[in-house]
Amino acid sequence: MDAPAIAAPLPDVLPPMKPRRGFIGYLRKNPTIAVGGALLLVMLGIVVFAPYLWTVDPTALAPAKRTREPSALYWFGTDMLGRDVYSRVLFGARVSMLVGFSVALLSSIVGLTIGLCSGFVRWADALVMRIMDGMMSIPPILLAIALMALTRGSVQNVIIAITIAEIPRVSRLVRGVVLSLREQPYVDAAVACGTRTPTIIWRHILPNTLAPITVQATYICASAMITEAILSFIGAGTPPIIPSWGNIMAEGRALWQVKPYIVFFPAVFLSITVLAVNLLGDGLRDALDPRMAKRL
Repeated sequence: MDAPAIAAPLPDVLPPMKPRRGFIGYLRKNPTIAVGGALLLVMLGIVVFAPYLWTVDPTALAPAKRTREPSALYWFGTDMLGRDVYSRVLFGARVSMLVGFSVALLSSIVGLTIGLCSGFVRWADALVMRIMDGMMSIPPILLAIALMALTRGSVQNVIIAITIAEIPRVSRLVRGVVLSLREQPYVDAAVACGTRTPTIIWRHILPNTLAPITVQATYICASAMITEAILSFIGAGTPPIIPSWGNIMAEGRALWQVKPYIVFFPAVFLSITVLAVNLLGDGLRDALDPRMAKRL
């Protein structure tokens, strides 16, 4: 009979195990994304669950309870018409977040389309970019005010006005990326193989523009929320009957020196939301840009 095989001795020192890279590891590597995303999730939770967070009707008038100081009954106090500021601030988050995300999405889609066409189609580049340059010569807030002056105040018109003001910046960014990509060897190889232009744009150009446009969309979202607050503050944005952070601050500016809480609370919520979106954008830029990464 054959002798039984003798098992090889185990090594004295086991090889080190490779750390698992999961979602938690990704957040630890990018703390800016974790902090910004957490703050943004909190604000989104407020938007979704506002009716269940001990709020009342934000438009209910109570003249007998006007300008009450913050207390256990009225957490953020009441305004000059007796409306609960806490409820108005929480429900006002819906308008600001809706405007910010809608403008970021619409301007990114339209700007991406314009940038791809102008960057890859040479004969359309000069014409389209001159139009974009003309629009960029006007400050976004002034362009939005001019567009709102031609229409009536509503959330939809505010979104459209701010989107038109932000499209040129997205298209310029995408055009610059496309101009550098279309000179790459793999694009020349695709052209030499007879690949059609729409296919080249869809397979080779578009995927490489998603990272920078995602980062740009976060900054557009923050800028749109600030612009909406400015428009509402000067009376050119959403109607006064719709609670928004800009409207709340506009209504409380007359009593700022004696009742500062009316302006303070919506301003704090606006600042936190803009900070969260900007932190998320900075984290995405560091994570998606290999030149800024600590380790390739």
